[in-house]
Amino acid sequence: MTDSSNAQKVQAAGKGVVYYFNRDSEVSYWQPKPANGHVSVCVSPGLTKMERDLSMGTQTLPPGGRVREHAHPANEEILHFISGRGKAVIDGEAYVLEPGVTVFLGKHNSHTFINDGDADLHWVWFMTPSGLENFFRDIGRPRRNGDPAPEPFERPSDIERIEGKENGVFSYTRN
Repeated sequence: MTDSSNAQKVQAAGKGVVYYFNRDSEVSYWQPKPANGHVSVCVSPGLTKMERDLSMGTQTLPPGGRVREHAHPANEEILHFISGRGKAVIDGEAYVLEPGVTVFLGKHNSHTFINDGDADLHWVWFMTPSGLENFFRDIGRPRRNGDPAPEPFERPSDIERIEGKENGVFSYTRN
């Protein structure tokens, strides 16, 4: 059995690469207001050799946290909710978020996520093409598994540049 205490990288002749990540080897960032919480990036072109351009990770939104309304101009996104309870507003329509719910978002669909529950809202996210992981890195602060949450902090002063051409994954954002 593969030791889960560290990431493993295995490659067989003629096959694609296999990467194994766990909470101690993933890349993770604390997120600023109004989301707070944290994001972990498990798979991305910067971490793994891949044939298709995609990224995948998890996000945890504490009670009262909110992902600002936004849309992606050229990306498809899949979210699968694992724990907690909240709501999504997609193109003006509200949806309940709870364990077992999966949301597929094609390009240009406006969406926001709100944790209106009393526990952390936790989900898996998948995006193709990749790029969201760069945004999380650029606005966040490095996090290690088990670190206590910092006091809520503001977004970087150059947020418009970060959300704009540099990462290219947002067609717009709205507070």
